[in-house]
Amino acid sequence: MFENMDAILLARFQFAFTVSFHIIFPAFSIGLASYLAVLQGLWLWTKQEVYIELFDFWKTIFALAFGMGVVSGIVMSYQFGTNWSVFSDKAGPVIGPLMGYEVLSAFFLEAGFLGVMLFGRHRVGPRLHFFATLMVAFGTLMSATWILAVNSWMQTPQGFGMNDVGQFVPEDWWAIIFNPSFPYRLVHMVLAAYLTTALVVGAVGALHLLRHTSPLRSGTMFSMAMWMLTIVAPLQILAGDMHGLNTLEHQPTKVMAMEGHYESHPDGAPLILFGIPNPDEKRVDYAIEIPKLSSLILKHDLNAPLPGLDTVPEELHPPVQIVFWSFRIMILLGFSMLGLGLWSLWCRWRGTFYQSDGLHRAALVMGPAGFIAVLAGWVTTEVGRQPFTVYGHLLTADSVSPISAPAVGSSLVAFIIVYFLVFGAGTFYILRLMSRLPRDPLGDLDEGPIRTAGITPAPHLARKQDYDHHGN
Repeated sequence: MFENMDAILLARFQFAFTVSFHIIFPAFSIGLASYLAVLQGLWLWTKQEVYIELFDFWKTIFALAFGMGVVSGIVMSYQFGTNWSVFSDKAGPVIGPLMGYEVLSAFFLEAGFLGVMLFGRHRVGPRLHFFATLMVAFGTLMSATWILAVNSWMQTPQGFGMNDVGQFVPEDWWAIIFNPSFPYRLVHMVLAAYLTTALVVGAVGALHLLRHTSPLRSGTMFSMAMWMLTIVAPLQILAGDMHGLNTLEHQPTKVMAMEGHYESHPDGAPLILFGIPNPDEKRVDYAIEIPKLSSLILKHDLNAPLPGLDTVPEELHPPVQIVFWSFRIMILLGFSMLGLGLWSLWCRWRGTFYQSDGLHRAALVMGPAGFIAVLAGWVTTEVGRQPFTVYGHLLTADSVSPISAPAVGSSLVAFIIVYFLVFGAGTFYILRLMSRLPRDPLGDLDEGPIRTAGITPAPHLARKQDYDHHGN
């Protein structure tokens, strides 16, 4: 069934499928590891049991997400040898050591202290246990740092030379690691991970506030999540703007696709809010646009000229439709996060933060938004880089292994089936754990008093049993 399909397209789709499954777990575990460290630090500082109870609740979820992230990431590394062996051969001298550093300095750090964090609270002292939690959180950040150094070098390569067999060879490791896009992409991704975690924690807290179960625990986590969302969302918008300016400088074709600028605009470019890119006619149909706003955002000048895709050979155009829409999905969700954070501030000011069912339902609906935004951002970044794997130096068509479409298609079908079964089951179990927040020690308020001064619960329980028996 795959004989008439393009092997390169299938290989690209297979890697996109596996990396999309993988990225949602690190995006969650990076932020959750830091959240666990904050919870344990607050417990040590304030001695309030609610923080360590939340720590125990979320550490199990972290362990599952961490494990699924490791397993899904291993599969991706095999694809470098199966589907992308030419890329591995040519770029291996640069990206190989960086990925090795990620394993040695980050993954070993996480794995080494993970057992202490999960099982050692009653076996080691509280400060040593806190140190282990900090090391796990630091390891997740280090892991993201090395992986983003690799990917950023592929986006904005520098510090390398070419040997006589066409391989990229390192000449300046500092320039390779700290390439022009690396600082912006690292900040953008880490903030995205924190937002993703805040939205998930906030959704779980909102769910249990709506259910009126565990009001102390659910209220505490919901409040912490909304504070994180309120603070980080505007920072992420600022970081995204700076990242966009950096992309305009080093990857202008990607920005042209993101903005839908098929034509150059010598007197100021409009900001196209929505529309339907038409690659055949080289225009955006049914465009809703604001005149000259794109030039103001990208050049800080209403009349600044912006080149379009008409200045780039057509064979070097990225798939505009995909990049155009994935970028807008990311932006829309980013501003939705900002709106939710501002709404929570308004409810705090009015004193209805814990009673507002509308806010709680909105937070519950926004729970998956961080994952969708992360996926949309990665699609924008990776598809916008096409047709290159190493931007400006190595084409995707020249990076693939000598493979046949049926072979890639068969393995793709196997990946889809196994991934949805294995990771679908794991995700379902995580959701089950999230829905089972332990009750507060004193019980829920709507259960009635268990014991007050001089009063036993017997009359109260008798009336309840009589009500249950007669139904009135």
